[in-house]
Amino acid sequence: MTDRNTVKKIAASAVLVTAAALALAGCGTPPSTSSTGGSGSPGASSFLACMVSDQGGFDDKSFNQSGYEGLVQAQTELGVSIKTAQSKNTTDFTPNLEAMQAQNCDLDITVGFNLAEATKDQATKYPNSNFAIIDDSSIDLPNVKSLVFKTSDAAFLAGYLAAAYSTTGTVATFGGMQIPSVTIFMDGFVDGVAQYNTDSGKTVKVLGWDKAAQNGTFTGDFEDQSKGQVTTKNFIDQGADVILPVAGPVGNGAAAAAQDAGNVAIIWVDADGYETSPQYQSLFLTSVMKEIGASVFDTIRDTQSGSFSNTPYIGTLANGGVGIAPYHDFDSKIPQDVKDKIDQLKVQIIAGALKVTSPSDPQ
Repeated sequence: MTDRNTVKKIAASAVLVTAAALALAGCGTPPSTSSTGGSGSPGASSFLACMVSDQGGFDDKSFNQSGYEGLVQAQTELGVSIKTAQSKNTTDFTPNLEAMQAQNCDLDITVGFNLAEATKDQATKYPNSNFAIIDDSSIDLPNVKSLVFKTSDAAFLAGYLAAAYSTTGTVATFGGMQIPSVTIFMDGFVDGVAQYNTDSGKTVKVLGWDKAAQNGTFTGDFEDQSKGQVTTKNFIDQGADVILPVAGPVGNGAAAAAQDAGNVAIIWVDADGYETSPQYQSLFLTSVMKEIGASVFDTIRDTQSGSFSNTPYIGTLANGGVGIAPYHDFDSKIPQDVKDKIDQLKVQIIAGALKVTSPSDPQ
């Protein structure tokens, strides 16, 4: 089987080519990426897996890119053909999905909660086609599979780490848009900080999100990095020294602000930011990861073999669908007792002895 790091390198190069081609093609145009699988059983390449991105695009260093990596892995290991359509605006969703239908895709994968309405409409219109959607579980149709993640559990561990690492006693989080796939991270993060405060007797403060009231700070989109930079600078000015941006590419603006400030750490989301954004490697305390690529690969494999099911996939700490990334450059800076405590908390969550809940948890 192909090494995952090799697949990621292949995907990263392909992402750049895809993004450039789509930028030339313009918004809402038919899919402009088309590839035929390599290795695989004879005739395997007759299976066509298609993907439509959210507005962040396939080079967002986050969930769109993670989904694309799973698509490329399926191309490499299963020999399937792939096609993609990149959305730059919400108005691109339906035209891009229609373009996929025109290509006779065997499986249409949509990336993100924002595509739920368009996905449901298309799945209803084409009941004999199979669909999968990442980060949404609202569609109850026999031909739609949800790929969702209990990221509140992993974000809880990251929140505990953030509070334990902070020297100012203030940490912060913000989102791109107030949607469940974003606020679930923020809920877990806040609860992790609260757990640290309980255990340590300290009062680390969280800026940017009130879990009880379910309101906080959002930039309004997943594209404008300048908003992430301004938002993060405001938090830093209030004393925050660890920031969790849940905002796709907008998070790069947060990293830029942290880099300018110095002595501020970033916790990335969806993918391991240390790998996807090497220019900011020295800033990443950890990342709250969703194994989106693995869920995409598995769904393509099952559908190709004739085993498509609309039973939701739910990524958890127990099945490895969510987790926190290695501490990388911060490993030597984090006390061993904090590392041990986070490992213990993970075990307790998996065993059910510690319950982490969010109104946005997948059902």
